[in-house]
Amino acid sequence: MQLNLLKAKIHRATVTHAELHYEGSCAIDARLLDIAGIREYEQVHIYNVNNGARFVTYAIRGEEGSGVISVNGAAAHCAQPGDLVIICAYGQCDEAEAAKFKPTLVYVDRHNRLTHTNHSMPAQAA
Repeated sequence: MQLNLLKAKIHRATVTHAELHYEGSCAIDARLLDIAGIREYEQVHIYNVNNGARFVTYAIRGEEGSGVISVNGAAAHCAQPGDLVIICAYGQCDEAEAAKFKPTLVYVDRHNRLTHTNHSMPAQAA
């Protein structure tokens, strides 16, 4: 059986641009893509913390070190500058791989600068 697991996420990034008339996709600071292990043109799911919108698009490389998170095309209706978003990429693996797999979790500050990374999430308290 193939399982669809979280491969990587960029947690609570701040949207810097929403470009309705751009061709599409989400431009992400190249440094963040590299740290997360998300490839250019890879499918990403974006979850808007501010308004609850959830949408799927693909990543494109933004200027390295720029902090850019630009939601483009039709998805620009789902986010505006200043919104916090969680950007996730998923991958498939078999059950043996899943038993050993750890996602790459990237955490940023309000300027989309790396604060730290992790490979597991803290346990949720009751």
